[in-house]
Amino acid sequence: MKKVAILSAAILITSLFGSCSDNSDYTAEIKTTTAPQTTASEPTTETTAEKVTAAQIEVGFEGMEAVYADSVKSGEYDIKVDSSSSMFKITACKLVVADGKMTAKMTMSGSGYEYLYMGTEEEAGKAVESDRIAAETADDVVSFTVPVEALDKEIDCAAFSRRKEQWYGRKLVFRADSLPKEAFSEDMFVTVDSLSLEDGEYMVDVKLEGGSGKASVQSPAKLTIKDGKAFAEIVWSSNKYDYMVVGGDKIMPVSTDEFSVFEIPVEGFDYKMKISADTTAMSTPHEIEYTLFFDSASVNK
Repeated sequence: MKKVAILSAAILITSLFGSCSDNSDYTAEIKTTTAPQTTASEPTTETTAEKVTAAQIEVGFEGMEAVYADSVKSGEYDIKVDSSSSMFKITACKLVVADGKMTAKMTMSGSGYEYLYMGTEEEAGKAVESDRIAAETADDVVSFTVPVEALDKEIDCAAFSRRKEQWYGRKLVFRADSLPKEAFSEDMFVTVDSLSLEDGEYMVDVKLEGGSGKASVQSPAKLTIKDGKAFAEIVWSSNKYDYMVVGGDKIMPVSTDEFSVFEIPVEGFDYKMKISADTTAMSTPHEIEYTLFFDSASVNK
């Protein structure tokens, strides 16, 4: 009986150790096989992030119409550029208009791109090297000088990553509303004369854009024509605006009882007129840039 008991115990111990050994090997095998699968399923962070970011950011604005070189006076202007990717950030841009053509020197936030091509990434991959636009480097700042077909128009642009050695598609919009009125030829604007408006009082639809999007102005607004010049009564959605800047002139409110009310000159109709307004609604006053669009088709007595 003792021999049988000892033999049974030995078999049991062997079985237990064998079981532990098998489990250990199985666990090790799981670790060996699953780790590479997890790594393989992870996205390539920079590539994926760039493509997602580019697809998510909209450029331009609804209803924009292309503005070509023949509508812009010769000269050099600072201009804002919308980019469809936060990884293709333009910190400053100088627009040059000469001989009926426009070019722009874009200063970049970093040095990650070696070339640009004005077209899609597919077209860039097939283009000859002489059609690429090489980066310009000065004092560790990278810039590109590119042709500009038109303002207020989506323009395809491909950027070649130094590190990834790959083209990435972008869309750019050079914003006409960031230029001063003096930059445009007179036929760009609908004026009091072109509308044949006599002196008197009218109403006009007005649209505000800019800021956080929370502010608004009353529409339609009162429009006064006096001595051939137009003035609009702008009534803000709060009484926290203590001055406006229009055409470089600082204008004070005529009332801040319930709303901030201003009388401002209207430089023209059917275009986004640049203005600024200072708000005291925050902890410290902030001057915020906006645009006002006065619709000429809506003018009526």
